[in-house]
Amino acid sequence: MNRRAGAPAGVCAGVGARPGVTAREVLELIAAAFARLAPPAGATSPVPGALPEPVPAAVATVGARAGEPGLLEATRRLGVPLRSHPAEALAGVAGARPSARVLAAVGTPSVSEAAALLTAGPGAVLLVPRLVSPGGRCTVALAGPGT
Repeated sequence: MNRRAGAPAGVCAGVGARPGVTAREVLELIAAAFARLAPPAGATSPVPGALPEPVPAAVATVGARAGEPGLLEATRRLGVPLRSHPAEALAGVAGARPSARVLAAVGTPSVSEAAALLTAGPGAVLLVPRLVSPGGRCTVALAGPGT
């Protein structure tokens, strides 16, 4: 599956995931994050279990979670790359809200926000702060080029 037209240029999704997260959880939360942005003309509403419209340029996470089957399946369905970053690199990202629980679990105080900002590149801004899935097994944040 290819990236759909109309996706905001350079918007990256950072994903934090607990072991066992499902592709559906990841896809639904990415769709919810994009729903918080102004939808592009012709975009459809998110449907549970459907692919988000538009899709991010890339999905990023901490290296310790890059092998999670649900996360790998979600990026495969989206047709976008999965970028992973060492915890040390994520720990140094400014603008990400810290969490003591995340620091204890994976060695960085932020995964979703820091991964989104780092992957979106220099000067990136947080477009949608960390959202947490209903079961608490997944977080997603969106970042993109600053204006």
